Amino acid sequence: MVALSILDLVRVTEAVDARGALDNARDLAAKADDWGYTRFWVAEHHNMPGIASAATAVVIAHIAAGSRRIRVGAGGIMLPNHAPIVVAEQFGTLARLFPDRIDLGLGRAPGTDPVTVRALRRSLESSEQFPQDVLELQAYFAPVGPGQRVQAVPAAGTEVPLWILGSSTYGAMLAAQLGLPYAFASHFAPAQLQAALDLYRGRFRPSEQAAKPHAMIGVNVIAAATDAEARRLATTQQMAVTDIFRGTRGLSRAPIDDIDTYWTPTEKAQAQNWLSCSVIGSPDTVRAGIAALVAETGADELMIVSDVFDHAARLRSYELIAAAVG
Repeated sequence: MVALSILDLVRVTEAVDARGALDNARDLAAKADDWGYTRFWVAEHHNMPGIASAATAVVIAHIAAGSRRIRVGAGGIMLPNHAPIVVAEQFGTLARLFPDRIDLGLGRAPGTDPVTVRALRRSLESSEQFPQDVLELQAYFAPVGPGQRVQAVPAAGTEVPLWILGSSTYGAMLAAQLGLPYAFASHFAPAQLQAALDLYRGRFRPSEQAAKPHAMIGVNVIAAATDAEARRLATTQQMAVTDIFRGTRGLSRAPIDDIDTYWTPTEKAQAQNWLSCSVIGSPDTVRAGIAALVAETGADELMIVSDVFDHAARLRSYELIAAAVG
């Protein structure tokens, strides 16, 4: 059976502040440990009032400290925003604190809007150095070599596993060339999913980290007792995506009974395209939908996003998903 993992948005909501969002993420990871999920990732997003994971390495430490087995990591760190040595120092420290439990997914997008890019002191040309930055980061996690003058302390020798993230064929090509596992962001950018997977598998070169390709895909899954209740819970995410197209990113809102009262026909089409890689419904519906997705893509692992407003309902969603998949 396909492996299941979690991408948590660390949502700040109209009912829960940033501290509550961080504690809810930690609580979910602890329970996901018992439900059999493989890994629990959070992502670097800046200037987004509804997402509390901007200081990603700090959030990972908080989550890992509250769980026992599950791998915890970044999905991802936007590498062009940072010097590779600083990322290595942060994640090397995490690896010392939580041995064999830390993952580092790497993206080349800024993770924010153009105004915030300037606040980050990030150059748009930084993305062009992404492949070289990945190789530099790998070197910092390797054992110290003879005559090596610059070390990322305490990262050397931790061999933190790297993942390449992407929403196009660019990341697939790089992951294949470097022999790294690949995570595709089909939970919000599904258009090139199959093309990226085909390219990644077809051009994969074995490496010290990975002898064969490992493809993980993002998918929005919301489970509840009935299809109708799951569809109602999903309106929280549908409103959030609609707000992105409106340029008004705010706090996560409670679900509503009729989403058509919220979006226009054009916004509905935009949001449905964004969220087309989704499975929403009862356990039977979720089981069938996930089986169909895995059969279509051959994914080795699914990164589940269950963007539900109420924390108890979100916990129940992830529990039902794990039980449905088996």
